[in-house]
Amino acid sequence: MRAKVLITGGSGLIGSRLTQLLLQKQYQVIQLGRTRRKASVPTFVWDVEAGTVDIEALQGVTHIIHLAGAGVADKRWTPARKKEILDSRVNATRVLYQTLHNTPHQVQAVLAASAIGYYGFTLSDTEFTEESAPGNDFLAQVVKVWEAETSRFADLQLRTVQVRIGIVLSTRGGALAEMMKPVRWGAGSLLGSGKQWLSWIHIDDLCNVFIHALEHEQLQGVVNAVAPHPVTNADFTTTLATAMKRPLWLPPVPAFVLKAMLGEMAAMVLEGNKVLPAKILKHRFQFTFPDLTQALNHLLARGL
Repeated sequence: MRAKVLITGGSGLIGSRLTQLLLQKQYQVIQLGRTRRKASVPTFVWDVEAGTVDIEALQGVTHIIHLAGAGVADKRWTPARKKEILDSRVNATRVLYQTLHNTPHQVQAVLAASAIGYYGFTLSDTEFTEESAPGNDFLAQVVKVWEAETSRFADLQLRTVQVRIGIVLSTRGGALAEMMKPVRWGAGSLLGSGKQWLSWIHIDDLCNVFIHALEHEQLQGVVNAVAPHPVTNADFTTTLATAMKRPLWLPPVPAFVLKAMLGEMAAMVLEGNKVLPAKILKHRFQFTFPDLTQALNHLLARGL
């Protein structure tokens, strides 16, 4: 019998594609959202602020994939926005935990989104694996608190996997869609020094990491969801321009311009981290798109 999977944040970029792939594999999928919907993928209501979940949503559910959280790069990091980024993750996780703690259920595992921001941003060539220490910047602090909250599911005797997600490549949203815009108009350029590392992953490989974690009961704890070959900003930009058949002729965007535009959030593009998927490779996960050129060509051809 196939697992029944409940997804939070299922209407987002990752959740939408993951839902499609799970359905293709004959999984039963339902979602938690703000509005109840009766459809091929039913949506049950939860209200994070009120701390409530429609208990009917848990009926027959064997696995939860927890993706909910405010977008990190959607808005400038004002103090209010930084609080929202943290609270949206911690509070949603806490509501889910309390619901499972207080309600009879059949859930066996919780697969929770996390982020490679855990390692902090740097211009160094240091390689980070799941065993590496956390960074000290804002996002690293967010992820540490977030993971501390998701680790509590293990207290309920649930297998818990925390998927530290890298830069997700999809033409339908996220970082790649934004990077494509200037390149499409012949205005692409390197950002800052161009030496900062980008630890990326094709959206289908990311979804398949979640599915692999769902299907392999021996996998638990932290998992880096990044392709095995990170690249620098310079290499990424050049490869993207080639894939899009567009020239790169503008000089690099200076760091001070990006800092003026983005404020503290500029660290996300001026610095990076070189993250490796050590654990998932040990668990014999096969990347379909380990190479950036291959990944970009596939995404551009399929509109994924």
